Amino acid sequence: MSTQLRPTDVKRLNRQWRRRTEGRLALLVESVTQPYNLGSILRTCATFGVDQLWLTGNSADPDDPKVGKTALGTSAKVAHTRLSSTAEALDAARAGGYKVVALELAKGAVPLHAAPLESDVCLAVGAEDHGCSPALLAGADAVTYIPQIGRVGSLNVAVATSIALAEARRREWATFGDEADAPVGN
Repeated sequence: MSTQLRPTDVKRLNRQWRRRTEGRLALLVESVTQPYNLGSILRTCATFGVDQLWLTGNSADPDDPKVGKTALGTSAKVAHTRLSSTAEALDAARAGGYKVVALELAKGAVPLHAAPLESDVCLAVGAEDHGCSPALLAGADAVTYIPQIGRVGSLNVAVATSIALAEARRREWATFGDEADAPVGN
């Protein structure tokens, strides 16, 4: 019978994964205006070890109390910088040594499982209602999308960001071999 891990066991497990994770991961957020979406994105960034978050456009403010309600204090754990334009954010990502991969249903986009998500990747997401701007799509090194087979044509931006960040980490962790399959709590 399985039982939930105690908080100390969870911390130990997370520490083991953190020690084995070497790839750098960043995120560019363009015009995500809903505070609860940004809060969820910040929490996901903290969970998957995002090194840097760039905010541009009219994105919500990480210090907004509504962001904090969803982020649950994680905004303090993720380095974030607000830049005045998408071009500046793209330049900052490249100056940091990141390849920029935009997440958007767009012509020429490849499915997420085939996207170039090797280490030192900066994923980029756009606004809730209209996605990544033409400037972001034109400035990205690659564009990817999340294949969907249901009757709804899109995902919430926070959910899509979570899926993409998880896939980027999964790619690195898949190289661990049998070590990655070790059961929890042993």
